[in-house]
Amino acid sequence: MKKAQLSGSLRANVGKKDAKAVRNAGRVPCVLYGTGEQIHFSVRSVDMEKLIFSPDVFQIEIDLDGTKKMAIIQEKQMHPVTDKPRHIDFLELDDKRPVKVSLPVRTTGASIGVMNGGRLRVPNRSLRVLGLPADLPESITIDITDLRIGTSVRVSGLELEGSVTLLEPSEAVVVGVKMARGASEDEEEAEGAEGEEGAEGEGAEGEAKDGE
Repeated sequence: MKKAQLSGSLRANVGKKDAKAVRNAGRVPCVLYGTGEQIHFSVRSVDMEKLIFSPDVFQIEIDLDGTKKMAIIQEKQMHPVTDKPRHIDFLELDDKRPVKVSLPVRTTGASIGVMNGGRLRVPNRSLRVLGLPADLPESITIDITDLRIGTSVRVSGLELEGSVTLLEPSEAVVVGVKMARGASEDEEEAEGAEGEEGAEGEGAEGEAKDGE
């Protein structure tokens, strides 16, 4: 998993009035928990937004006045109008304790079905997994080269390395190629053309033999 860094400042006071003052100063109230006492702090809003609006998932090293903690974003509260972060919960990581996280789904290769006119669909843009922090990959990458129209890859067909296990239903479709009118007709015509060519070839050979 990718790593990032944040610089945080410990909060002396906790409450709605203090949180409002923190936001007015261009910062985001945060809390860190998971391995001991909760730690309340704040980070610059602009730094937080770079992580929140990224398609990647990060293990974040938080520098709290000289003390460094590794964590992941566990929950975030966003402003309903401005979409600015209002509060962030961080879960502190322990190298020996598995953690749950949602990883983005990415594809590689050029699908045969898509090249024939089918439409690629990815109903699950992220998948929940459980694993030790050191084993967590950046994403779940799927090679779609062999996917034809009407076929798909399900959770049961994925294999992850190390301690990482998938938490989604085994029959859930992760990526597939949907049937399209043009695509189905093209494939049927292509198969029909191949069959006709084979039949014509056999007929020609038969006529040649008869003539002999």
